[in-house]
Amino acid sequence: MAGNLFTVRAPAKINLSLHVVGIRGDGCHELRTVFQSIALHDTLTIRARRGPFALLCDDPACPADATNLVWRAAERAWAAAGRRGTMRGVEIHLAKRIPIQAGLGGGSSDAAAALRALGSVWRADDRALREMAASIGADVPYFLEGGTVLGLDRGDRLYPLVDHGAAWVALVLPGFGVSTAEAFRWWDEENSGGPDKVRPASLEDAGRTLSGPASEPGNDLQDVVAARHPEIVRIVGALRRAGASHAAMSGSGSAVFGLFASRRLADVATRALSKGAGVTAGPAGRRPRRVFVTRIVNRAAYQRLAAIRAHRINLPFASRRPGHS
Repeated sequence: MAGNLFTVRAPAKINLSLHVVGIRGDGCHELRTVFQSIALHDTLTIRARRGPFALLCDDPACPADATNLVWRAAERAWAAAGRRGTMRGVEIHLAKRIPIQAGLGGGSSDAAAALRALGSVWRADDRALREMAASIGADVPYFLEGGTVLGLDRGDRLYPLVDHGAAWVALVLPGFGVSTAEAFRWWDEENSGGPDKVRPASLEDAGRTLSGPASEPGNDLQDVVAARHPEIVRIVGALRRAGASHAAMSGSGSAVFGLFASRRLADVATRALSKGAGVTAGPAGRRPRRVFVTRIVNRAAYQRLAAIRAHRINLPFASRRPGHS
């Protein structure tokens, strides 16, 4: 691809629901979650270069080394292409719009975009890349699919649902981030007195997971995060009062979303929540609150946005649209 330059978009997600159903044998939390794509996205620009692989990012808070999931994805794509030695010949410029430590899947989406792009550049086997995705991060396989999807196990066993109806999304980013590892540790402590006492998921749990309503609302991490950051509860309440049909923290936080029937209603809600967005008190290092308005993206639109070839994963798991009976 010498002399060429191309870009790939990496859309964010929200979790319409997230339930922790137990602990797997490998120590990971077993989840039942409904992922939903939104239009907010990062952009990866891939360029040819002489010399070793390089990653550049326009956000100083984003690491540009082997700790970044994009770098790990590049390593997987290089290996899947049967190449040996040090990665070389390509550099990636990452333009961040998805906030970090927000529960919006930015790092995982970036990694999935890198897998797609570098798999094409280095001519890696697509099936091998898909099989490697979960080894980068539990959310990464979802970002190779998009739309409204039920995630089981770690969230990496995926079943497409009927797409959620059109909606506008008001996103509110408090002046702090939340570590995913910390959020799950807090859940362990609150629910069982410590991670060593959380019971493993049983066959009975698995049966409930598969037979229970995929769209059951709620986020099991919201209360434990809000116990440390009460602003989460205040934002959720404000979005509901503004007319959101559904409002909750996304993933492990800290982002809170509200779903609205129109752009106008979402704009009104974010304007109200942005008043006083500057932080005048609180711990050192807090950032100003930020707000975004975006929209839900269905599976077909996601695959166009992310330049993914249409394909099927598992058979449809449900015939209901989340939030509808």
